[in-house]
Amino acid sequence: MDASTPRQSTPAPANNHLLEESILPTWLNQRPISLLGFVWMWVALAIVIVTFQYGANGVEGGLSLPVVMLVVLTATMALAVVMTLTADIGTEHGLSFAVFLRAPFGTIGTHIPSVSRGVVAACWFGIQTYIGALAINGLVEYWTGFSSWPLWYALFLAVQIANVALGIKAVERLASFAAPCILAISIWMYYTLDGVADLEGTNIWTFASGGDLSLVAFFLINMVVWAPLAVDIPSITRFVRTAPGERRFLRRNRAVLTAHFVALPMMQAWISFIGAVSFIVTGEWNPVDVIQGQSTGLVLGVLLLMIVLAQWSTNTAANVVPAALNFVNAAAPHLSYRSGVVLAGVVGTAVMPWLLLDNLFTFLSYYGGFIAAIAGIMICDYYVLRRRRLNVPALYDPHGQYRYARGVNPAALVAWFGASGVSLWQPDYAYVIGFPVAFALYLVLMRAWILRRHPQAEIDDPSDAYLATSVGRSWVHDPASGTFDRLTVDELPHGSHRADI
Repeated sequence: MDASTPRQSTPAPANNHLLEESILPTWLNQRPISLLGFVWMWVALAIVIVTFQYGANGVEGGLSLPVVMLVVLTATMALAVVMTLTADIGTEHGLSFAVFLRAPFGTIGTHIPSVSRGVVAACWFGIQTYIGALAINGLVEYWTGFSSWPLWYALFLAVQIANVALGIKAVERLASFAAPCILAISIWMYYTLDGVADLEGTNIWTFASGGDLSLVAFFLINMVVWAPLAVDIPSITRFVRTAPGERRFLRRNRAVLTAHFVALPMMQAWISFIGAVSFIVTGEWNPVDVIQGQSTGLVLGVLLLMIVLAQWSTNTAANVVPAALNFVNAAAPHLSYRSGVVLAGVVGTAVMPWLLLDNLFTFLSYYGGFIAAIAGIMICDYYVLRRRRLNVPALYDPHGQYRYARGVNPAALVAWFGASGVSLWQPDYAYVIGFPVAFALYLVLMRAWILRRHPQAEIDDPSDAYLATSVGRSWVHDPASGTFDRLTVDELPHGSHRADI
């Protein structure tokens, strides 16, 4: 036991709305995702339907194919900086996104941004499930003549919910299997479409539509693709293996850096390239439509099944897990992780994703600003104010330092709403407006107002007592006493209370 650990008792789980098993900090021996596993997860994640559409929109808007790929690559790497900074919250303390937000937003205030993020994730869950259902329907209709995408939507939804409910290791295994299939689809699409282009005398590299798409606007809208997961990534990185006692940021986050700055940008550029080539050659960007138009028989069946697998693997890590954990945080201790997964499916269907897909860019533009504002507040709070230190026991104490004003930190809400509102003035530039405005507002309000009224232990005493992985320790909750200890790897109990997530 570490004598320097803050010894705050928390109420029993039945009386504590902040405590539920699935949102407790993960221990260093409860992180099963390897570096390669995390890379494969991002390869699998990259085949999101909007990336195909971005590539097509780029060439349709007048940009050349090389420029489209370069913009997507650089935009993704720019967002990877934000994503890597927020990822350390999971790496260092084993905390999910929603639990960490109790520090800047308050123990009650966290529910507003975290549930909002959960709804966005659920919307994407529905959209990806709908795309997969269309692929299944195309396959069944080709072979049998029977057509009913709502039926396949319901079945596909149920299968994904069951898979995610099995736990985070099941999510990693699916991604490791799906990623090679995704690469196979994209390579087949390229060679098939390139052959068609040669027959038609079309040069894909010099194609120009004569549009007037703004290069800056195209860059920024590409950042929004992964903006929601950029704030929610601690919910995944809390399960990524890391070296205990590693104080150097780059070494501690080695798996994160490899996935975010190599796997993700390269795959995003490649998939947008396929979408652009599809549009140049066929006038279609949707991979389901392209595959149905360019293949028959067994090849059609295999490719459509791979599309289903691709949507499945993207949904599990990027949408279902974050949505479930955010919903659990809001309804603890009455909502379990598995119930949260089911709720994500219900919400994702209730928003009618088939209609959202028809208005995808409007959807992306309007949530970009409020997601960027959350990222600005998180990074300001974690790095500038708290210097990566957190009083983790107080995050689970309804009467602790993060209660602020009746559970709400007004500085965070003012910064979030203010920055989100300003960003709506220019939706195309929402991300680069929302992030710095929220960062600056939050910093000023905290230092000039909140910290004078609500002292924060880790800010007043920035010692190693408020670090975890960097000093080779894990935050461990004892349900019998209601206290937290920081234990070394050798002191941790064998086994895991993370069997279901």
